[in-house]
Formats: sequence, C-alpha cells, structure tokens
Amino acid sequence: MERLRDPDCGCPWDIEQDFTSIAPSTIEEAYEVVDAIERNDFDHLREELGDLLFQVVFYAQMAREQGRFNFDDIAQTLTDKLVRRHPHVFPDGTAASRVDPNNRPSEEFVSRQWEAIKKQERSQKGKSGLLSDIPPGLPAMVRAYKIQKRVAEVGFDWADSGEVIEKLDEETAELKQALDRNNRPAIEEEVGDCLFTLVNLCRHLNINADASLRGANRKFSDRFQLMEQIALQRQISLEQLDSHALEELWQEAKLQPNSTP
Repeated sequence: MERLRDPDCGCPWDIEQDFTSIAPSTIEEAYEVVDAIERNDFDHLREELGDLLFQVVFYAQMAREQGRFNFDDIAQTLTDKLVRRHPHVFPDGTAASRVDPNNRPSEEFVSRQWEAIKKQERSQKGKSGLLSDIPPGLPAMVRAYKIQKRVAEVGFDWADSGEVIEKLDEETAELKQALDRNNRPAIEEEVGDCLFTLVNLCRHLNINADASLRGANRKFSDRFQLMEQIALQRQISLEQLDSHALEELWQEAKLQPNSTP
C-alpha cells in the first residue's frame, strides 16, 4: 500500500484517494463479503475478505502518512476493546488471563454485562443518551434495528410479535388514508413507518431484516432471469408482452426446477 501511494512512482488512482473517496467502496466490499457467505461461496469469500482487508490497509496507510495512526495502532485498539468488553474471558483485564472453565457465566449474564460496559464507554465518550452512539450513516434498516434493540433494553418495546402485527395493520391503514388523499409527504412518512414496524416485527421473530430482504432480492432476480431465458428461447421480447402475459411467464418461471423456492 505504501508503494501504491508513493507520490513519485505509485499508482495515480491510489495516490488521489482520501478517506471520503474510498468510504463507499468499504460499504460495497462489506456487502460483497456478506453475499459470498450467504451463497456459501467460500472460494469467493476468501477473495472478498481480502478486498475488505485492503480497505483497512488503505485507511491505515493514509492515516500513517498524516501522522495520525498506523495499522498496528488499529489492531491494538481492537485488542484492547475486546479484552475490556470480555471480562468473563479475560478476568484481570489482560489477554494472558484465563477464567475457570467450571465457573463460566451464563449467556444472559454476559449479555447484561456487555451492555453495561458499552453504556460506560458511551458515558466516557460524552455520549450519555441511549441512542447517541448509533451512527446516523448506517444503512437505514440496520439503524432501525439498532434503535429498536437499544430502547427495548429499558422496556420501551412491544410485548410480543402479535402486538407488532397490530401496529403494522394500523400503519398500513394510515398509509391507505394518505394514498386516498394523494398527500405525497404523508405517503412517504407512512411508508417509512411501515418499514420501521416491519423491522421491529423481524426483531421480535429473531429474523435479520436486512438478510431477509437480500434473500427476497435474490429470489426475485433469479426468477426474473428465468423469465428472460424462457423469452429468449421463444424468441420473444419482454417489452412486447402485456401485463397478463408477463404474469403468466412469471408463474411459469416459478415452476422451473432450478427456480428459487
């Protein structure tokens, strides 16, 4: 990375980059790692993990050039955080310490302890609000989950998934009313409320909302590609078909042996 960033004989593209310019690539690479995992493509996962690691190395080199920190500092900060947040594994606060395997705490205790430690860290950083350390730049669905999970810790939550479904019905009715009035700002607001409530439902059902939507995206994409293959075999264009013919083709694609369930 140092060679790539060398101002005299490095790569012109790498030299021109800064923290802001490569940030979108970091998000993209992280999602490609997730995609490889969900497809059980471990050969591809190895490559994608390398691409993600490259992002960290890139940031470290730029920070090193500015005299801020280096790769070793990143690793040390991570190590310190892991040791600090796992006193049930490192009892005296050092990586060399060990716990008695016959006296391990319960998962529930560890979860409570973890949240207490994070609360203390927020306070030390001057972020006393319950939601103050949830980054606003997170993907909206991920941030919604984190917000809901955090407020649930103080009891601000629905009792069960049935109550969430009732809330979803309520939000859907409000969306219909906004549509009837053709009130665009209200429509956008109510759609957001529906999505937020759906994430809450996923949380209560122990379903990863983001992963669930990615699965739906893959299923739809696979079936649509089957539609395209069928149309190509019949030498017809999808653009020439009406909505009824397209729906028939979609149903046919669903029945294909290699269609996603």
